[in-house]
Amino acid sequence: MTSPVERRRRHRGRPQRRARARTQPTQARRLALRVLERVERTGAYANLALHGELGRCRLAQADRALATELVYGTLRWRGRLDFLLSHVLERDLEKLEPTVRCVLRLGAYQLVFTDRIPASAAVDESVRCVRAAGAERAVGLVNAVLRRLADEAGKIALPALEEDPVGHLCHALSLPRWVAERWLHRHGPEEAAALARASNEQPPGAVRANRLRTDRDTLLAELRERWPGARACELAPDGILLGRGGDPSRDPAFLDGRFTVQDEASQLVVELLDPQPGERILDACAAPGAKATAIAERVGASGHILATDRHERRLELAARDARRLGMPSFETRVVDASRDLSGLSDSRFDRILVDAPCSGLGTLRHNPDLRWRVTPDVPTRLAATQLVLLQRAAALLGPGGTLVYSTCTLEPEENEAVIDAFLAGEPGFRSTPASALPARLGPLLDPGARMRCWPHVHDSDGFFAARLERTP
Repeated sequence: MTSPVERRRRHRGRPQRRARARTQPTQARRLALRVLERVERTGAYANLALHGELGRCRLAQADRALATELVYGTLRWRGRLDFLLSHVLERDLEKLEPTVRCVLRLGAYQLVFTDRIPASAAVDESVRCVRAAGAERAVGLVNAVLRRLADEAGKIALPALEEDPVGHLCHALSLPRWVAERWLHRHGPEEAAALARASNEQPPGAVRANRLRTDRDTLLAELRERWPGARACELAPDGILLGRGGDPSRDPAFLDGRFTVQDEASQLVVELLDPQPGERILDACAAPGAKATAIAERVGASGHILATDRHERRLELAARDARRLGMPSFETRVVDASRDLSGLSDSRFDRILVDAPCSGLGTLRHNPDLRWRVTPDVPTRLAATQLVLLQRAAALLGPGGTLVYSTCTLEPEENEAVIDAFLAGEPGFRSTPASALPARLGPLLDPGARMRCWPHVHDSDGFFAARLERTP
């Protein structure tokens, strides 16, 4: 039997516990804020940080989807959000502490870009977020700024493309100024704006059927039962588009090793390489492995794929994926191809893929944080490394062999300039003529027979690829 004092103590405690629970933001928003803070404070990659956070907690699928949208949406539209916040904030946003800055952007995204979240909920949850993050002193600021934004966002005029092209791309379409200026210079206002708009869209879920275990038509028929909008890719022969939204990596066919998640443009790089059964092929920058496993599916059990990369942990992802897909002839080796390939000097390969590390500016739909991470000097700086990678890999190619260089960027310093410099210094190589390339790639080839995929034209990542051959 409990005493009156004990009963009163319990009675007093219960409302306090309930009150504390009510002051906490939803788990999805707390998770999103943690990821955004890590990106802001430490330069963490958003996709890796989000994957880690989702793996450490148990959230319902709807909450996982919300957290993902909040992270990627806030990063994708940061340029516009900062522009709008600057009109309702009486101090410099960049001078606020990172936690407060992230909360304001997170709240602003919900106010401006989500229809299903009431403004009152967006403001209230943001106040709870900043309090839960230990920034109690900023509660009043967050509350006042977001309430004002809720009232005034629709009245704030965004720069018009016709009057201020740079301002439009920066503040309406959320590009860093240096990228906006580059794209405007190369493409003109209308196409640059179309490219920027496409780079802000949620990408379609694209997968590649595993030739070793199924075929595309069989897999497509199965996937349509779970993904009603699924359809075959127009150009990639093994590709299927699942629509926008959902998580293909949780699908039973993925877990059973019958498909790999891979953007259509990435699949087309392997189509350009055109691996044949029984061939010996090197993927010199293989991690995380989507292209390498596609090559393995084509060379089959009689062929061999050597996947090298300097990042051991990321290369293990490729090896793990190869095991899931059932690829016994898949070999991985930790090698920095930009420094030394002498350990492979006794080998000669029929085909080599150099999918070079690059600025990644063609993948902004999948990696929205890249636009804020990459700096203007990066394309030129990376080009030097890319040329060395190409030169070192080329030394391992057999007579008459095929060499494909690819990037997921749109910047000419990293693309045609690298190929031109390589050909100028390697008289034993030439560009493969368009007539010798797979016919399905014809619509993607420029006059120099180099393949280009564009987000605003092909609804894929932005890719560049060139196929070269060693003269016999």
